[in-house]
Amino acid sequence: SRYDFSPDHILKTVDGSLSRLGTDYLDILLLHRPDYLFSAKEVAGAFLELQRSGKVRYFGVSNFKPSQVSLLQKYCPMPLITNQLEINIHNIESLENGGLDQCQELRMSPQAWCPLGGVAYPAWGNTFTEEDEKRIELEFDRQAQKYGVDSWVIALAWLLIHPAGIFPIIGTTTPDRMLESARALELDYSREDWYALFEARNGTSVP
Repeated sequence: SRYDFSPDHILKTVDGSLSRLGTDYLDILLLHRPDYLFSAKEVAGAFLELQRSGKVRYFGVSNFKPSQVSLLQKYCPMPLITNQLEINIHNIESLENGGLDQCQELRMSPQAWCPLGGVAYPAWGNTFTEEDEKRIELEFDRQAQKYGVDSWVIALAWLLIHPAGIFPIIGTTTPDRMLESARALELDYSREDWYALFEARNGTSVP
C-alpha cells in the first residue's frame, strides 16, 4: 500500500467523495497520514484549485509531524485548520515533539483520535507494562472518585485542559455515552491532577 499526495490523485479523490456523498462541496479535506514523497508546492496548488472551484472550504492534515506541517503551510495560501493526531494517556508524542505547541502557534485545532486509548481500551501499539497500567488505573480511580465521573471522562478532561484546544474524537453513537462525555467539559479539572496523571503515566515525578 502507499500514500499518494500527487495533485491528480487529490483532485480525483475529492471528485469521488463529492459524487458518493451527493454534495457540491466538502467542509474540510484532511490529508490522511503523510506521503513521504509529497511536494508541498504541488499539494498547495491542488488545494488552491479546490478552494477556487468551491469544492473544498477548509484544509487540514492527519498524523503530520511539525516539520511536515510547517513545510506544507509555507506553500499554502490558506491556513491549515487542523492536525488530527493520536493523543491519549499512552501516546504523548505531540506533547513532546512540539506538535501541540505548533497548533497553538498556528492556531490550528488538534483533533485527538483514540483519545481513550490506555483507559477504556488498550492504546494503539500499547507498550505499557502491567505495573504501568496498575499505577495509572489507581490514579484514574482516585480522580474519578474525586470528580464523581467515570475514569474515561477524566481521560477526556485531561485532554481538554490543554491550551491548544484539543477536540477528542470519541467515536461513539450511543446517546448516553455522548451525554456522559460532555461532563468532561463541566469539570473544574485542576493542573495538579493533570500532572498527577502525567507522573503516574511516566512512573516518575516531574523534575
